[in-house]
Amino acid sequence: MARGYNRRTWLLVLLLLVGIVIGGFLGELLGGYIPILKYGYHIEVTPHTWNLGIFKLTFGLGIKLNMFGVLGIIASIFIYRKM
Repeated sequence: MARGYNRRTWLLVLLLLVGIVIGGFLGELLGGYIPILKYGYHIEVTPHTWNLGIFKLTFGLGIKLNMFGVLGIIASIFIYRKM
């Protein structure tokens, strides 16, 4: 029973990521024609590097979310609920 729940959670995460990527791409593409679509937030964690002698590890994360990205998230949730 827990196995099915875990699969549905991963499906939701995958749909949300796809919605954000496609929405962000469309927002950047159409932003030249409709400037309000390009506005959004840029959330970033500055990179942090660990030098371990043999190799270096660098961790960082940045997300730029625009209006179409938000619409992509909403569409992903709608599609998930219809499944």
